[in-house]
Amino acid sequence: MTNSKSIPCCLSLFLVITAVSPARADNWPGWRGPAGTGISTDKNLPVKWSAGENVRWRVSLPGPCNSSPIVWGDRVFVAQATDSGSRRTLMCFSRADGKLLWQAAVTYGEKEQTQPNNPYCSATPVTDGERVIASFGSAGLYCYDFAGKELWRRDLGKMNHMFGNASSPILYGDLCIVPFGPDEKARLIAVNKRTGQTAWEVEPPKVDPSEQKMPEGPGPGGPAAPGGPGMGPGPGGPPPGGRGPGGPGGPGGPRGGPPSGTWSTPIVVTVDGHDELVMAFPYRLAAYDPKTGKQLWLSKGMGATIYNTPAWGENTLVGMSSGMGRGNVIAVRPGGSGDVTESRRLWQMDIAKSRTGSGIIHEGYFYAVSDRGVADCTELKTGQTAWEQELKGSGKSNSWSSLLLADGKIYVPNQSGDVFVFRAGPQFELLATNSVGEPTNASLAASNGELFMRTDKSLWCFGKKP
Repeated sequence: MTNSKSIPCCLSLFLVITAVSPARADNWPGWRGPAGTGISTDKNLPVKWSAGENVRWRVSLPGPCNSSPIVWGDRVFVAQATDSGSRRTLMCFSRADGKLLWQAAVTYGEKEQTQPNNPYCSATPVTDGERVIASFGSAGLYCYDFAGKELWRRDLGKMNHMFGNASSPILYGDLCIVPFGPDEKARLIAVNKRTGQTAWEVEPPKVDPSEQKMPEGPGPGGPAAPGGPGMGPGPGGPPPGGRGPGGPGGPGGPRGGPPSGTWSTPIVVTVDGHDELVMAFPYRLAAYDPKTGKQLWLSKGMGATIYNTPAWGENTLVGMSSGMGRGNVIAVRPGGSGDVTESRRLWQMDIAKSRTGSGIIHEGYFYAVSDRGVADCTELKTGQTAWEQELKGSGKSNSWSSLLLADGKIYVPNQSGDVFVFRAGPQFELLATNSVGEPTNASLAASNGELFMRTDKSLWCFGKKP
């Protein structure tokens, strides 16, 4: 029998623990999961499935959208645009059976630039279990409670870029931090998650005009691919060129290339006992104090256009930039102050491939997939390639989705709706190729033995049969 006198003490301890503990391992609360790294602690995810195997449920969605699902407890959330983008919606589904519980929508009547393969609402929402915050681009930042009631909204200004926007908000303590842009007014903005009031905002680091140029000549691995994918939004959204060949680029980019900018989402890393907010900007990987927005350090070496979130693990950050079928990669040890390009950058390489999806760091290796669907494994300390492998599925191999790691296995979708599962290790080992026959540019969410996949037509939940 429980001693009633111990209840207040136990309750106090519980409140303290829940106040300082991160989101539970079985929640997938935002872009790339609990830590923003694409890594799940789940050891019971399905490896094989199809449209008729290991499917818990499937529900139809109103149309294509590139934001990824998030999961908290018994609820699944996705962002969705309808009515040619004028109606922007947050949808809440029952985790148990996929039933739509509620949807909250706003109407935005002004014209907003984007590209056909980057529909509106490409940003992935974020939640702390009490509120859900969604970025609807120029329509603003919106916060709802778990019943769908609007708590606050913020008009941060109109974004103006021919490729649209896709950066996702993240939560840090009492702050919601959202990248505004790409746009001439691009900046990082932190607002109070309870009120929406601005706490701080910073502009991207300044860049010397002499750095603003495209790489010269072919890089390692062969000549650059002409045009093609790799010219548009990343976290939750595909590059223009999307499911077809890319165009010749537009004004505003270096030397007539594709328009520059960042579609990245920041990540918070802990180093030497303190937290750093790391963001990839054109030509710069930079870190800030997440509480105040004060810049801590920056590293040069990035390119003009960034679509993905920096990878983090084993005290190393890996940033990638892309454009016109090419890209470059840098590895940096966080910490330090000022310009750390020479003191803390481990390596830099130019590559003849673009990458829109974000990568994974695991046990001394960095894993990524190119826009053309080629997976590769790189030694984290040296930047040397361990292996490269084309991922061939049921249709087009192109991939804009980010990697997910769980129990030593990496999961990544391609644009045809195939999800490849391969072993994380210095030798390539394909474990499964799973297809549902529906195109996608979103990334997977993992929670408590289940995988959630958003396609152009549906929201799927996969899990092993009991």
